[in-house]
Amino acid sequence: MSSAMERNVTGLDELLASYAAGTLASPAQALVGAHLELCETNRDYVASLEALAATGLEDSAPEPFKDRDGMLSAIFADDEPILHAEERATEVQPDHKVPASLTGIIDRPLDQLPWRTLIPGVREVKLGEHDGCNVSLLWVRGGKAMPSHTHHGTELTLILQGGFTDSEGHYARGDIAFADHETDHKPVADEGEDCICFAVTEGRLRLTGPVGRFFAPFLGR
Repeated sequence: MSSAMERNVTGLDELLASYAAGTLASPAQALVGAHLELCETNRDYVASLEALAATGLEDSAPEPFKDRDGMLSAIFADDEPILHAEERATEVQPDHKVPASLTGIIDRPLDQLPWRTLIPGVREVKLGEHDGCNVSLLWVRGGKAMPSHTHHGTELTLILQGGFTDSEGHYARGDIAFADHETDHKPVADEGEDCICFAVTEGRLRLTGPVGRFFAPFLGR
């Protein structure tokens, strides 16, 4: 993962550690927060990292604040709640509801967003650029496939509903999938349920298959 998201992040453990340290770009930070809401597997691990970070602060020698009043004003001006691991563990999100960690980016239920058809069976909502990363949602009809593609940078994909399979394996609700310039894949949504994903990317997606190359001029990529 390159510098816009975080340096030296090559897998889920490193991503979670960077999240606990608060060093990810804001949309990647939100993506991991939503992962912790939807999937309990890594909550204890992140809670332990947060506790370790707090212990390190307690052991550090105090240093005077610079621009103390300005820092306090910035903190209290932020209306978005900070969710700790213990608070996240109690949250359950129904389908089409946006995880709390993503509400700063997505302002309404998923089924009320302005979806645009890319190709038959695949729709997208572009959510703009946030902190140097491109953010979007994808909705893939059950059993349908995305065009084969690779990436000019790093892509993190969080599954909000359903699941998909690609050359790297199977991903279900709450899972995070990694892709980069070395990944050339064709995600296929699970049969029987539409797949909705939240994606944070650096660089542009590059279509590689014959169908993708045909549709590329129409996709605005």
